[in-house]
Amino acid sequence: MLAAIAVTTAMDASGLSALSALPLCPLMGLLWYLERLPRQSVGLTWGRPAHYLAAVAYPLVVLAIVALVAKAAGAVDLSRTDWRKAGLNLALVSISTILVAIVTEEGFFRGWLWASLERGGLGAAGRIIGSSIAFSLWHLSAVTLETEFDLPRAQVPVFMVNAAVIGAVWGLLRALSGSVVVTSVSHGVWNGLAYVLFGFGTKIGALGIRNTAVFGPEVGIVGLAMNAVFALALWRGWRARAERGYHALASNHP
Repeated sequence: MLAAIAVTTAMDASGLSALSALPLCPLMGLLWYLERLPRQSVGLTWGRPAHYLAAVAYPLVVLAIVALVAKAAGAVDLSRTDWRKAGLNLALVSISTILVAIVTEEGFFRGWLWASLERGGLGAAGRIIGSSIAFSLWHLSAVTLETEFDLPRAQVPVFMVNAAVIGAVWGLLRALSGSVVVTSVSHGVWNGLAYVLFGFGTKIGALGIRNTAVFGPEVGIVGLAMNAVFALALWRGWRARAERGYHALASNHP
């Protein structure tokens, strides 16, 4: 983790923030090889159709609610929106993120790190929390140094908490599906919708929302609240499923 953060911070400081996730790929491969982890344990499996529905539902539901709240508050301005361009950008960001995340962010945090923590004896809840905190810390340099994602200082704490909560949602999807492909799909759709519609850093998105400190899905209070609600609902569903599995196992082995 320290190596990942150090390399990414160095690239962000050097003006290479657009490429700063790429070193996670060889680092993941090296650590995976050194620990001799099975492919299934790092999440390189497909998952079930229901898992993909949940993965896509997360960004669709949360971002739709945030947009509706912003619209009701009069914070949306569509007067300069080019929907054709926005649609093309959304598709491009979503697809490219899905493909890249499998071997970078998702492959590293919900793949290698997840499997390594499991080998170290950490339970599923611990893996969700640990990988989510690590995921948040890895993003710190991107929002504090001079990159295209840097934020006003007042928004950094909210973003860091939000990044951990979003990471927890993807961690729960990883626990449910066993697949980083599933989490990468969710990650890709999230990035496409969030960055194109709401913007990133100090850039305004297609919805024309300027008060992102309140209405931003990653840096805003409303976004944090909606992400937390979804994470809690997913957590309860995961715990209920785990308990059913435990009781079924106990009934088969009296």
